[in-house]
Amino acid sequence: MAIGAPQDSGAVDYTFKAAGDLSDKQYYHMKLSGDDTVTTCTAMTDLPVGVLQNKPAAANRSAVVRVLGQSYVSSDAGLTAGNLIGTQSDGQADAKTPGTDTTEYVTGQIIVGTGAAGDLAIAVINCIAPHRAS
Repeated sequence: MAIGAPQDSGAVDYTFKAAGDLSDKQYYHMKLSGDDTVTTCTAMTDLPVGVLQNKPAAANRSAVVRVLGQSYVSSDAGLTAGNLIGTQSDGQADAKTPGTDTTEYVTGQIIVGTGAAGDLAIAVINCIAPHRAS
């Protein structure tokens, strides 16, 4: 399904250093791996700092991470508008259910859904004030 581009109006991005080659992780959830450095989330319980917007191809290259605002997210499965999302163990967006996924963080909400794993959805991201799906 073709979707329009997310709006950048009001978006907040931070530039970190990539911990390694993240060129195939654009629109995946990132976590801090050291001072001013990010890597892909590797557990559903990781605390995401945001969603990667570019494709840094080596360690120490600039990794632009959206912490607030609209963003594409790579989906781990089909997502529907209104789904709350967080990270899957591979960094892709995964639906979170309050009261069930209580050890996992909610990073945003889907506003334009997707039908299958690996597709791009559009979400409103808020990693400035993370909270668990409790």
